[in-house]
Amino acid sequence: MSTRERPVVYGTEDLLISLCNSVTDVLTVATHSQIHYSGMAQRITKTCLKPDIGCFVLFDGGFSGLVIINFSAPAAMELYERYMLNMGMSKAELARSHTSDEVGNIMGELMNQIVGDFTGKVGRELQTQITQNQPKMLALNKQVILSVDTRLDEPEARRVTFYTGNNNIFYLELAIDRTEFIKLYDFEPAAAPDPDLLMEQASAERANLHHARHASMQTSDTDDLLKSLGM
Repeated sequence: MSTRERPVVYGTEDLLISLCNSVTDVLTVATHSQIHYSGMAQRITKTCLKPDIGCFVLFDGGFSGLVIINFSAPAAMELYERYMLNMGMSKAELARSHTSDEVGNIMGELMNQIVGDFTGKVGRELQTQITQNQPKMLALNKQVILSVDTRLDEPEARRVTFYTGNNNIFYLELAIDRTEFIKLYDFEPAAAPDPDLLMEQASAERANLHHARHASMQTSDTDDLLKSLGM
């Protein structure tokens, strides 16, 4: 039967799977460990930021929605440490607590890469565009309920459980307006960028930032010494 007689429909669960695959693809490359998710998704009525670290991103355009990832402290620290060590940082330089700004910044950076990968796939595969805001990462000790700041006619929300290489758990929540994409004619999606190349670029940028910060600290120490000597 032709596409005209039976259009290909791409719905909420398809979007969820695409997003879940972005999470596993990005984090697997970033941490050099196997990230996987449950084969079951849970329908939920509200989306929440939860302890120990919650991160959220709003997107808008072809469709609107909210993505939340809630990390347990062990999951966040495992992902943070693996990512930093893979980029050449020494164990001694790493933050010790999930509440540190460094951990929050790195998890936010990874979240940005995840949603960026997802929005790229939406553009290639669904031929529509969505934009995202800058991820917000918060260390929490209690639950915070979030809702999508937009008019949704038929909101839907899902939660999926993820597992790190060490079987630490984190959760993804997606809230979007109920939507279906119907294929009008056959087309070939644009080629996806190489995730390893993207990660290498991110690694190089962070390494340059680290070296610049280290050089700045050394310069500051030298200046302090010269001032103490009256020079």
